[in-house]
Amino acid sequence: MEDIIEPGHFHREEPIADAKVRAAWLYYVEGLTQEQIAEVLGLSRIKVVRMLAAARAEGLVKIRIDARSARQAGLERGLVTRFDLDEAVVVPATRDPAHVSAMVGYAAGLWLSDKLTDGTALAVGWGQTLHQALRGIQPRQLEKMSVVSLLGGLTHSRSINPSAVARRVADMFGADCFQLTAPVFVSDAALRDALWREPPLRELLERARAADIALVSVGDLVADSTLFREGLLPQSDLTSLQNAGAVGDLVCHFIDAEGELVDHPVNRRIMAVSPADLKGIALVAIAAGGAHKEQAIRAALLASNARVLITDESAAEALLAESAFARGGERRLQAQGS
Repeated sequence: MEDIIEPGHFHREEPIADAKVRAAWLYYVEGLTQEQIAEVLGLSRIKVVRMLAAARAEGLVKIRIDARSARQAGLERGLVTRFDLDEAVVVPATRDPAHVSAMVGYAAGLWLSDKLTDGTALAVGWGQTLHQALRGIQPRQLEKMSVVSLLGGLTHSRSINPSAVARRVADMFGADCFQLTAPVFVSDAALRDALWREPPLRELLERARAADIALVSVGDLVADSTLFREGLLPQSDLTSLQNAGAVGDLVCHFIDAEGELVDHPVNRRIMAVSPADLKGIALVAIAAGGAHKEQAIRAALLASNARVLITDESAAEALLAESAFARGGERRLQAQGS
């Protein structure tokens, strides 16, 4: 059995090759100094310097980190098995929880770069994690590629504006870009329905449904989540959404623990492709990390039929631990009933 290592702490029995991979992630992606890495890994600064130099010399680090530690690989296998995925990508736990989106986003960008080919139709969501994915994308020219944004935009434009993420991804590959030219939230359901009846927006919806790949992120239901932090929704909606059973949002649609849309007015005025529409896309990947998002990630997997999960060690461990707990409860109930 593999040793379990607490996130952010070095296990002194960890193989040197795995420590080298972890040091590379901490230095090149999370942006820690050599002194900080030495503290995290429980090593001298000189040892860390040598590890980083060796990682470069051995080809582990190019523009990307082309390696997995045993711990990462074990968690990836566990996620694929437990959630019936085609693929899981797990990045090391961060020293600072604020850096989770940077780490997971970077890995999502690398993953996406490897999947894109001539003629690919890509649908993209938004959020801090997908904004960070731009750092990991390897630009090149592709023929007849298209990118469609799954959400409406913001009138007060920021770096994480849905339309900005889609446009920048398209520019990296010389692709056509199709944007949902409406606010992400409108005033009422009647207006939303009227907008979706407009021919250009109906065409965009059909284009999104026919995409080859969709890359989306997941928000949890806390005051600091993107929707509330950016002022797209008032803080007063937070409690009512929780009371309605919401555990998080997927493409700005609020879902419960079973991956179903909750009955709430907010869900009736969203200009975004729905989670149900994602189910028809051949390959859906979710990029989200942090143990606090465990319930939201689990719900999003159900809501989208995602085949790929890109996350971090802390979220992966939480997902697998909760799954083991749930299976144990089921066995206890079966035993009581027999």
